[in-house]
Amino acid sequence: MDIRDAVQSDAPLLAQIWNDEVDGGTALWTTEKVDVANREQFLKDRAALNCPVFIAEVDGKPAGYSSYGPFRPKDGYDLSVEHSVYVLPEFQGQGIGPVLMQKVIDHARETGRHVMIGAIAAENKGSIRLHERMGFVETGRMPQVGKKFGRWLDLVLMQLTLDERSAP
Repeated sequence: MDIRDAVQSDAPLLAQIWNDEVDGGTALWTTEKVDVANREQFLKDRAALNCPVFIAEVDGKPAGYSSYGPFRPKDGYDLSVEHSVYVLPEFQGQGIGPVLMQKVIDHARETGRHVMIGAIAAENKGSIRLHERMGFVETGRMPQVGKKFGRWLDLVLMQLTLDERSAP
């Protein structure tokens, strides 16, 4: 497996992964698909914020991606980030998710971020277990705050403190 920085030519792959999750999963609580231009802008926006997008490849084939961005758009949250990790179904269960997650954790630490947050559908037990193995702790559970596929979804918030320094 190789992990590399995403480039603009990865926008079609990022759109495919997003749209596959829109159609079949509950990691994204939306029914709105994106086009390549949207993911090109996503890559530009992440770069402007010094937030990475990493691509995992297995035998030269794209397998998934990870990223993080601002948690909330207020300056009081500027050292808190929310991450995303997506692995294509045919590559799940091969250890790619933890490697992609570690890459964003390491980048966030190296760039002085303080807290990383994961917002996970409560039904996604595998993702919750992965977060726990990576050192995240559950900090909140919000029943029925979203819906998809005609049913209510509960949200689990998990947090990893990246450093132990005091707030500035």
